[in-house]
Amino acid sequence: MTTPAATAVPAPALTPAPTRPLSLSRTTATATRVLRQLSHDPRTIALLMLIPCVMLFLLRYVFDGSPRTFDNIGASLLGIFPLITMFLVTSIATLRERTSGTLERLLAMPLGKGDLIAGYALAFGALAVVQSALATGLAVWFLGLDVTGSPWLLLLVALLDALLGTALGLFVSAFAASEFQAVQFMPAVIFPQLLLCGLFTPRDNMHPALEAVSDVLPMSYAVDGMNEVLRHTDMTATFVRDALIVAGCALLVLALGAATLKRRTA
Repeated sequence: MTTPAATAVPAPALTPAPTRPLSLSRTTATATRVLRQLSHDPRTIALLMLIPCVMLFLLRYVFDGSPRTFDNIGASLLGIFPLITMFLVTSIATLRERTSGTLERLLAMPLGKGDLIAGYALAFGALAVVQSALATGLAVWFLGLDVTGSPWLLLLVALLDALLGTALGLFVSAFAASEFQAVQFMPAVIFPQLLLCGLFTPRDNMHPALEAVSDVLPMSYAVDGMNEVLRHTDMTATFVRDALIVAGCALLVLALGAATLKRRTA
């Protein structure tokens, strides 16, 4: 009597864990972890907090014989400096976690991409609040930056610019394989915006093609928003439009950053 051959039972297919909706507890836990790690890196903290202040301080005394020049460009740079520093620090810090495998281990847990990106944005956003407050306070109350509008509106735009730099840093870190490559993204992402934002010449004086390009770059609206505070006593409709565009660009780039996260590294 022959025994029928045993039928092989296929192994159950492994399916990825379903993405959970955004959770406040998981987001704040991620933000707390990032802040705890940054607290052990005093050089990064110094870069975030001191460099914008040092640059504004140097700029003020570079134009010591022409204080009106500092008034004209100081407000614009008050928004640009936080954007640049947050872009650098965020892109490098996030890349370290990608290359070290930390992100892969976190995504293997029941942690959604939205929780991770929101946690990073919350952590760096908290630092951006402190950074923007220090730079704005230094410029207005110590360096004598003369603004017609409220300094609180300057702080709002500086904070939105810092959050935009955070979002851009999170996004470009997905396309860099090393910290050196992350820094190399600055000429591609930041420098064109710096040249076309209207800092060096009014945008309507540029070549029409460059003016059209500047109209879709978020830094242009950051500079325009700062100039609105510089020239008007009250909040204008143009200022509200500029602030909403900068905030919307930051949210859009954060969403794109979440889309670049992968549960397995290459």
